Amino acid sequence: MSETITAATAANKPRYPKSIPFIIGNEAAERFSFYGMRSILATFLVAQFFNPTMNPALQTVAEAKANESTHFFVTLAYTLPFIGGLVADWFTGKYKIILYISIVYCFGHLFLAIFENNLDMFLVGLLLIAIGAGGIKSCVSANVGDQFDKTNESLMSKVYGWFYFSINSGSVIATVLIPWVYDQYGPSMAFGIPGLLMALATIIFFLGRKKYVRVPPSGINRNNFVFISVYALLNMGKKKKGESLLDVAKGNYDPEKVEGVKAVYRVMSVFAFAPIFWAMWDQNLSEWVLQAEKLDRHINLGFVNFTILPGQVQTANPVFLLTFIPLFTYFVYPFFDKIGLKTTPLRRIGTGLALTALSFVIIAIVQESVDKGGHPSVWWQIFAYVVLSAAEVLVSITGLEYAYTQAPKSMKSTMTAIWLLTVAAGNLSVALINGNISEGGFFAQFTGADFYWMFVIICAAFFVAFLFISPRLKERSYVGVDDNEVIAETNNL
Repeated sequence: MSETITAATAANKPRYPKSIPFIIGNEAAERFSFYGMRSILATFLVAQFFNPTMNPALQTVAEAKANESTHFFVTLAYTLPFIGGLVADWFTGKYKIILYISIVYCFGHLFLAIFENNLDMFLVGLLLIAIGAGGIKSCVSANVGDQFDKTNESLMSKVYGWFYFSINSGSVIATVLIPWVYDQYGPSMAFGIPGLLMALATIIFFLGRKKYVRVPPSGINRNNFVFISVYALLNMGKKKKGESLLDVAKGNYDPEKVEGVKAVYRVMSVFAFAPIFWAMWDQNLSEWVLQAEKLDRHINLGFVNFTILPGQVQTANPVFLLTFIPLFTYFVYPFFDKIGLKTTPLRRIGTGLALTALSFVIIAIVQESVDKGGHPSVWWQIFAYVVLSAAEVLVSITGLEYAYTQAPKSMKSTMTAIWLLTVAAGNLSVALINGNISEGGFFAQFTGADFYWMFVIICAAFFVAFLFISPRLKERSYVGVDDNEVIAETNNL
C-alpha cells in the first residue's frame, strides 16, 4: 500500500517544463551580449569617433556626443517592447518574434564588430541591436509564464527566480570580461564576443523549438488600451456631467475593459515620476563610466592589489542589487513595518527618488575634484553605486510590483509595457540634453560637476512634487480578483 501511495505522489508531483533550460540559457547569453556591448559603448565612441586624438579641448563635446548616442540607443530599445508585444499577441505569437528578431539582433552585433572605423555603419549596428533587444524584451519574460499550467504553476516563482538570476549573472560576467577584452585585444574582439553570445542565444532558443508551449496570436483585440483611449479622446464632447472622460467609450467598448483602462491611467500618475529615476540610473552605464576613466582605480585590499578598468566599475550595480533584494525583502521592509512605518509602494518609490538624488550628490562631489585636476579614489563612485542600487530596489522593483497589483488582469501586460516606456522617456531626456550640450546650446553651461548638480536639483523637484501628490493618490488592488469584481479603493497612507 505504501509503495502505491509513493508512486501516486511521485506521479502527481509538479514537474518543470522541459523548455525552461532553453529559455534560461537563451536569456543568460542574450543579456551577456547586451550588457557586454554596452559596458564599453560610451568609452569606445569617444576614443574611436568623437575624440580619437584625446584633445582635452574636445573632450566635453565628445563625451556629450557619445552619451547622446548611447541614450538614444537605450530609448529605442525600451520603446520597442510595447510594439513587439502587440505584434506577438495579435499576429505572430511570441516564438516567431523572439526567433526572427534575434537574427536581426545578431546582425547588429556583427555590424559593431566589422565597422569599428565607420561611424554611420556602426550606428546602423546599434539600431539593429535596439530593434533586437527591444523587440524581444516583452516576449521573453512572458514566454516563461506560458510554459506553465495548473499542474506545475507552483514552480513558476522558482523558475522566474532562476530567470532573473540568469539576467544578472550574464550582466556581471559581461561587465567584468568585455572591458578587459577591449583593453587587451581591441574593439573588434570586444564587440565580436557579445555577437557570438547572441548567436549562441539564438541557437539555444531554436534548439528548444519542439519543447515550447506556444500561445497562438489572438488577433487584434479592439478592447485594448490604445483603441479605448483614442476613441475617448476623439469623442470627449459626448461626456456627460459626472462621467470621466473614458466613460464615453462604454457604449462602443466592453465596459469592464474601459474600467481597466481607467486603472492604467491611475497607475500612470505614479509612473510619471519614474522617468527622472531612469534618466539618472542609466547614466551609471555611460556618464559614470566616462568619469571612472579619470579616477584612481587602484584597489588595495591588503592581500590583493589590482587596477580595475572604467567599464568594470559598473559591475558593482548588479552585485549590490543581488545583495539588496533579499536584504530589503526580509529585513528592511519588515523592520519598518514592525515599528509602525508601513512601507507602502508609494513610500518606497518616494524614498528611492531621494536616494537617487543622493547618489548623484556623491558623483557631483567626485566630479568637482576631477574638474580641479584631482584623481579621487574609485571607492567614492562605488559608494554612489551602493546608494543607487538601493534606490533601484525601491523604485524599479516596486514599480513592477505596483504595475501588477494595481492593474486588472486584462491590462497587466499593458502596464508592464508602459513601465518600460518610462525607461525610454528618461533616456530620451538625457539624450536630448547631451545633444544640446554638444551643439553649444542652453545646457552647454551644465558641464562637469554642474551637469550632475543639475540632475540633483531636477530629482529634488520631482521628489517634492511626489510628497504633495502621493497622499492624494488612491490604490486599488486587483490581486486575486477578476476584472469585473468591485474592489474598494484605499488611500495609500
